[in-house]
Amino acid sequence: MEALEALADPTRRQLLALLRDGEVAAGELAGRFPVSRPAISRHLRVLREAGLVRSRVEGRRRLYALDPRPLRELDDWLEPYRDLWAQRFDALDTEIARGRRSRAHPPTDGDAP
Repeated sequence: MEALEALADPTRRQLLALLRDGEVAAGELAGRFPVSRPAISRHLRVLREAGLVRSRVEGRRRLYALDPRPLRELDDWLEPYRDLWAQRFDALDTEIARGRRSRAHPPTDGDAP
């Protein structure tokens, strides 16, 4: 669950989102945030230690890429909870539909209460 702890921080989630489409240089990542480069470096280290990103050196640049394996493990762990949420969303859909029907067909004076 180290990945879950790493994902608790919104900056780290944003970093992962930026890495979805492929490798990005550390400097480019840092330039997208209003915090210092050392702060972004620390966030990247946490993500790397959690196995969520991998890095490689190319010349003078360090490139980061998403490693989805820990996300798959997290997805597997969450699977049993999906049915619970699906049932709740189905119930919510039913209530929303009832509300729409009652607004579309308001009771008239002759209708029973």
